Amino acid sequence: DQLIMRFVDLIITIPTLIIGAVIGIQIGNLGVFFLALFLGLVSWTGLSRLVRGEFLTLREREFVDAARVAGASNMRIIFKHILPNAVGVVIVSVTLLMSGAILLETALSYLGFGVVAPDTSLGALISTNQDAFTVYPWLFWWPGLFIVTIALCINFIGDGLRDAFDPRQ
Repeated sequence: DQLIMRFVDLIITIPTLIIGAVIGIQIGNLGVFFLALFLGLVSWTGLSRLVRGEFLTLREREFVDAARVAGASNMRIIFKHILPNAVGVVIVSVTLLMSGAILLETALSYLGFGVVAPDTSLGALISTNQDAFTVYPWLFWWPGLFIVTIALCINFIGDGLRDAFDPRQ
């Protein structure tokens, strides 16, 4: 636990945009899938700290003590008692992480470190049309509106899933 959390602390101290830019330069020409995969490999750290904290909080609750007194194994306590109570926090955090990843990819593509041609991205679309924004402002409005809409839709889906799966609701 301590070894993993110190590794997570080390990864968290490096700004994600810088990691994304370095990964984008090295991996961006391999395609969208590999860029998303490597961004996912560095973005899990905040989620891991949140899940760890939630599990540490839940293991001190009365229903876990009652299950332990009743003779439940550690695996049963984890999968039948703690995990169902932590799933709401995990779902909301994952959807926020997905929205953040979309915004990170958009920023990287806008700066030229993300998706490269012939693939396209909303950030690359904004960057391509940047010179024409003063004359044709809708060239910025539509990609910007789609970015915001995608992020909001993912967050609303996460809120709905949390309400559906959280036993405390």
